[in-house]
Amino acid sequence: MTSIDVSREQFRLSMLLYDTRYRSLTIQVVAMIALMSAAAWLVNNTVENLSALGKDFSFRFLGQRAGYDISQTLIPYTNDDTHARAALVGIVNTLLVAFVGCLLATAIGVTMGVLRLSRNWIVARLAAVYVDGFRNIPVLLWILATMAVITDTAPAPSAFRGDNATASMIFGSVAVTNRGVYVPWPIFGPGWQIVVGTFLLSVIAILVFGRWAKARQDATGQILPTFWIKLGLFVLPVLIADQIAGRPISLDYPELQRFNFEGGGFLDKSFIALTLALSLYTGAFIAEAVRAGIQAISRGQSEAAAALGLRSGRIMSLVILPQALRVIIPPLISQYLNLTKNSSLAIAVGYADVRATLGGITMNQTGRELECMLLLMGFYLILSLLISGTMNWYNARVALKER
Repeated sequence: MTSIDVSREQFRLSMLLYDTRYRSLTIQVVAMIALMSAAAWLVNNTVENLSALGKDFSFRFLGQRAGYDISQTLIPYTNDDTHARAALVGIVNTLLVAFVGCLLATAIGVTMGVLRLSRNWIVARLAAVYVDGFRNIPVLLWILATMAVITDTAPAPSAFRGDNATASMIFGSVAVTNRGVYVPWPIFGPGWQIVVGTFLLSVIAILVFGRWAKARQDATGQILPTFWIKLGLFVLPVLIADQIAGRPISLDYPELQRFNFEGGGFLDKSFIALTLALSLYTGAFIAEAVRAGIQAISRGQSEAAAALGLRSGRIMSLVILPQALRVIIPPLISQYLNLTKNSSLAIAVGYADVRATLGGITMNQTGRELECMLLLMGFYLILSLLISGTMNWYNARVALKER
């Protein structure tokens, strides 16, 4: 008998539907065409409706004068700048809340997650009260409550004046008021590039040393005092470079003038309330993820480590948490994304994030609702994808690898 060579069978159009080798490709092409057609119809319908209302679709409004002030800015801005500059200020403010919030929420979540497993009944119950309290109350209410606490309990700037002052500055340089926190702020003079460059090199040296110390520990089991070595690698080169460059970086301290503090840096109370509330709220969810990750590790792991003479702190940092990270990181990604998107609630306390600038004042002044909403959605989409990509990359780094 002669075998039939199926691979050389002549192609027919019916094979696109009935041949399993081509059917999946056909379905994907049809689905893509349908999706693109729906998108094209939606865009065309939107443009026609805008034309009927006497509007066009354009982003030229970004070059117009903004004409409004922003209370907290990390980059130079005046009301004579464009709407694009105001949107950039809002983006930077949003990134600041997301970055600081994720760091603070992680620290709170890891601490509370470990405390929930404490053998001390009081400590474990207090951590449970924190977790249950913050998880079961909407985050918007926590933001408003935090704002109210800061406004009602912090002293006014006038309380710092005179011999009969009822408030004093922390360490003589930090003023906590009901308007915000005034802190020393760096001033960069000639030669600051040397200090900043040395700082960046120190960070690189710390990262390289950390990887080398980790590899050495895995190979020999010997633990180096990495904290003090890293601290020396960071502090000593920067101090030496600062002396060589003639101390180009100094601090500008806030000083009380007639009605308010001037000089230094200013952290608006809306930023503090928003960041603190988001961190505490998200930290409660991270705490549960940490607790679940730790409980997923067999008790025999910690018992074996204790039998080798390791202290409880070493057992947690060297044995339990590195393995628990593989369980913790996936839900941690979701919490970072939630915190970033929840930062759009900043408008409730008057914080000038991108939602308040581009999606608020700019949109109301220009009447460009569609363009502003598209820009906002694009920004949050890109930011979320960057966070997800970074965390997924780290998750792949710590994942178990077969050998």
